[in-house]
Amino acid sequence: MNATQTIGIVGCGTMGTGIAIVAARAGFKTRIYDLKPEPLENARKQAAAFLKKSVERGKLAEGEDTLIMAQFLTTTNIQDFSDCDLVIEAVFEDLKVKHAIFKQLNGVCPAHTIFASNTSTISITEIAGGTGRDDRFVGMHFCLPAQLMKLVEMSPGMNTSDETFKRAWQLCEALGQRPVRTRDTPGFILNYFLVPWHNDVINLIDQGVAEPADIDLAVKTALGYPLGPLELLDMVGMDTQLLLCEALHGVTNEPRAACPPLVKRMIGAGRLGRKSGKGFHTYDSNKIFGA
Repeated sequence: MNATQTIGIVGCGTMGTGIAIVAARAGFKTRIYDLKPEPLENARKQAAAFLKKSVERGKLAEGEDTLIMAQFLTTTNIQDFSDCDLVIEAVFEDLKVKHAIFKQLNGVCPAHTIFASNTSTISITEIAGGTGRDDRFVGMHFCLPAQLMKLVEMSPGMNTSDETFKRAWQLCEALGQRPVRTRDTPGFILNYFLVPWHNDVINLIDQGVAEPADIDLAVKTALGYPLGPLELLDMVGMDTQLLLCEALHGVTNEPRAACPPLVKRMIGAGRLGRKSGKGFHTYDSNKIFGA
C-alpha cells in the first residue's frame, strides 16, 4: 500500500521515537514534530543508535540504517505536516493538550489525512470530538517498545467512518505491524489486565517480598518474556502508570486497579523510570531500548 506515503508523529518521547523508527523502517516518509529542537535532536540520535545496532546485529543490511534515517524529518514547524497521509499523536495524556494539537493540525493537513492517537487512557471519542474531523479519527495504541513490538490496538470512536478505519488498518499493516480491533474503553485489551498485574508486582516490592532485579529475572526466565514487568513499567513511566490506574479504576472500581502508594512516592521523588534515568532500575537516559 505504501507508494511512499507520509506519516507524521507528534511528540518525540520514548513512544513517539519508536513509532517514527517503525514508519521510516517501513519506507514511509516520516515527519516528527515537537515544540523544541532539543528533544527532536535527541530523538534523532536515539533512532540512529538503534538502527546502527540493528545493522551490527544483522537485522538490517549494511548501510540500510543510513537510508532509513534519510526518511526522517524532525521539525518544530507544524506546517511541515501539510503532506501527511496519517498523523499519530504521541504526547502526554492531557485531553486539552491533545485537542490543541489536533486543532492546529486540522488547519494544516489535507482533508484525506487520518488523525490517530496513541493513547490508552483517554476516550478516543472524546479526543476525536475536538479535532474537527471526528469521522477521520482512530485510536492506534502501539506497544512498548514500539520499534520491537508488532502489536497495535486499534479502536474506532463513535463517529469514525468505516472507510477511515479500513484505511488506518491498511496503513498499520503497511507499517509491518499486527493490528487488533478493540472497543473504545480505558486500557483497551493489554492494559486492562496488565495494569492490575503490574500493581501486584509493585506491591510485592513495597512489601519487601523481592527486589526489582529478582522479580524481572523470575518472570523472564519462567515465562519467556523479553522484558520483566518492572523493566516495562520503567519504560511506561510512573506518571503514565498513575494515569492508567486512574482511568481503569474509574471504570471498573476493581481494587487491584487502584494506584499503589509506591508509585505515588516514586513520582514525588522524581523516579519516573527511563525518562528520568531512574525508576525501579537505573538507566542511561540518552539510550533508547534495544540500542
